[in-house]
Amino acid sequence: MHQKTTLENGLRVVTMPLKNTQAVTVLILTGAGSRYENKKINGLSHFLEHMFFKGAERYKNTKEVSEAIDGVGGEFNAFTGKEYVGYYIKVAADKVDVAMDVLSDMLINAKFDPEEIERERGVILEEYNMYQDTPMHQIGWDFENLLYGDQPMGWDQIGTKENIRSLQREDFIDYQAKLYTPDNVVLAIAGNVDHENMVGRVSELFKFQDGKKAYESEPVGEIKRDKFVHIRNKKTEQAHIMLGVPGYAEPHPDHYALKVLSIILGGNMSSRMFLSVRERQGLCYYVSTSTDDYSDTGLMATNAGVTLDRIDDAIKAVLKEYSGIREELVGAEELKKAKEYLKGKLILRLEDSEEYAHLLGKYEVLYGKVRGIEEIFEEVEKVSAEDILRVAKDVLHEDRLYLTVIGPYEGEEERFKALLKFW
Repeated sequence: MHQKTTLENGLRVVTMPLKNTQAVTVLILTGAGSRYENKKINGLSHFLEHMFFKGAERYKNTKEVSEAIDGVGGEFNAFTGKEYVGYYIKVAADKVDVAMDVLSDMLINAKFDPEEIERERGVILEEYNMYQDTPMHQIGWDFENLLYGDQPMGWDQIGTKENIRSLQREDFIDYQAKLYTPDNVVLAIAGNVDHENMVGRVSELFKFQDGKKAYESEPVGEIKRDKFVHIRNKKTEQAHIMLGVPGYAEPHPDHYALKVLSIILGGNMSSRMFLSVRERQGLCYYVSTSTDDYSDTGLMATNAGVTLDRIDDAIKAVLKEYSGIREELVGAEELKKAKEYLKGKLILRLEDSEEYAHLLGKYEVLYGKVRGIEEIFEEVEKVSAEDILRVAKDVLHEDRLYLTVIGPYEGEEERFKALLKFW
């Protein structure tokens, strides 16, 4: 069973002992994702994530940080989302002190050396270029930009090239002071650990400066539909599409009904999209439907890599499945299979202490409470065929559809708009 302790300065420590593992993941989550940015500093959360690995007091540079973790056979990485940023180290249980020492040093004592900042600009610009050249990745960012428009939820986490080139050391220091405060940080530790021992080590090592989180992110603005088709004109051998609708925020009572609906539509290799669009019609190589869930908004979309000259047929085929699931109840066997798939995938993910730490930390940093796997399973089991039909009728409408395309289709927006109706 998980345990939670809140220290006097507001720092939260959540642990989950896992049987039959000799590994431990120490994960730091901070409520400082890209939706906390404005246009001038868009990309700062991600840039700052990189800079924390560039040296502090006890580990003075990237080499020393890397050698400390490599020297015990550990793994370390970081990520920037829209609502939070994460830093983790995974080690053998008897080396957990090394993980705690490295993470606390980088979080508390980071230097943000100007020379390192300049070097890292080049790295991040190349990361930017990599995403631009990876349509399977870029298509999702294009879709969120189309759906949310010109507000933080619609901006790419990596930021703009202009911002990457212009951010200065003072920007990092100011942002850290405002959002990397103890009341806005969660340490989630999963694996072969003892809670009280971990709390003691955190108290010793994570000595934050006094301060409170300076501001909250802006609530997501109105989702407008003045533009609902976006084409990124690019010479490709395969067209990439993402076609979907606004969904539900994660706390919404139908959150899991929408998740199950997405699995029935395109969540796996026996889903409706896969069997129809790929297997029966041969219109694509990959096709999947999924949800993105945030604290106050969400979406459901299908993305696919399709034959260039049959993109119209692929879009129609996806829309046909959207339309069909609105018309009648899903069968008991199909519903059961989707629910078991969702639960089974979660169980497999949680075999990894890193994933378990992320599950613990995410709910704590966003909602101030931990959510256990049993509670999630209960919510999944409650989903009925009637729920699926009701949710499908609620979210899947022609006047709620958005489409992003990457491929050689310059100036063809009107043609694609004309396709967006249920067939």
